[in-house]
Amino acid sequence: MNTDFSENFVRNPNSLRHYPSLVLNADFRPLSYFPLSLWSWQDAIKAVYSERVTIIAEYDQVVHSPSVEINIPSVIVLKDYVKPVKSTAFTRFNLFLRDEFTCQYCGSTGDMTFDHVIPRARGGKTTWQNVVASCSPCNLRKGSKLVKEARMQLHKPPRTPSPSELLNAGRKFPPNYMHESWMDYLYWDAELEA
Repeated sequence: MNTDFSENFVRNPNSLRHYPSLVLNADFRPLSYFPLSLWSWQDAIKAVYSERVTIIAEYDQVVHSPSVEINIPSVIVLKDYVKPVKSTAFTRFNLFLRDEFTCQYCGSTGDMTFDHVIPRARGGKTTWQNVVASCSPCNLRKGSKLVKEARMQLHKPPRTPSPSELLNAGRKFPPNYMHESWMDYLYWDAELEA
């Protein structure tokens, strides 16, 4: 699967590129898979000293102040459980994630935009049930026509995803960088293949 577009869609702050810390909820599951719940090493160390997290794994790299030396945390777990959201925000990113960064008309994974199945010009609303990920050529081809009028077909009908569906969809897009200490915490709750 081509993930170039999905990787470029998420901003990568420079502070996360060097020694990021994987953040786990109190149940030892990542807060999110895509984007992966990461904190900069600076934020992780602040959380350690404010006693909000526990260090589970560390990098070999050390940082120090005049009086303290500490290994940079690679995996931290929150001391207080953060309840998962019960509803899914209707955002461009979540829409693309629901549709796995794939055009729902032709199946391409190129430059994504979104399309109203029932065009707004014909009274279509901007809702989960009426908007799909679309590549630019398919979006232009369909224009303000209905799907049948444009002689196109949807791969999947649009619908509202649950938060757990988006979490599972996020697992399909691993980040560019994954430290070896993270592996036991990223997929431990996934169903094993036979």
